[in-house]
Amino acid sequence: MGLIIALLTLVLTLNSLLLILLVLIQLPKKEAGAGLAFGGAASDALFGAGSGTVLSRITKYGAGFFLGLCLVLAILMNHEAKSGPRGIEREMLKRAAAAAAAQANLPAGSNLTNLSDVLTRELQNKAAAATNAVTTPPVTVPPAGTNATPAK
Repeated sequence: MGLIIALLTLVLTLNSLLLILLVLIQLPKKEAGAGLAFGGAASDALFGAGSGTVLSRITKYGAGFFLGLCLVLAILMNHEAKSGPRGIEREMLKRAAAAAAAQANLPAGSNLTNLSDVLTRELQNKAAAATNAVTTPPVTVPPAGTNATPAK
């Protein structure tokens, strides 16, 4: 779902840039301005002066696509938000479940009741296990009075 939302967001961004470009390159009508605002050529303003140029048609379709894409993205984002926890929330739930399981396995006389104490103890146990797993080869020391250099 996240990949689809990311792709649609990319398409929306490209569409927005295209719309900005289309609006900026279009020339205004000659009679546009204050006369149009006060009633001059009112029928042209209401119904359009004609079929329009190719740029104005592309702008209309681009604006409709922009609106539709915004609605689709809003629905998808709402659905994803309701679907459940994600990211950090999911990781926090995993850690809380692991800590609760670790606390349930504690001996009866243990005084570890705080969650941070349980996590600290678990980390210390893992560090001790890692330290014990590393072994070094035994070092042999030659007896006193013998030649310590190997023979060639």
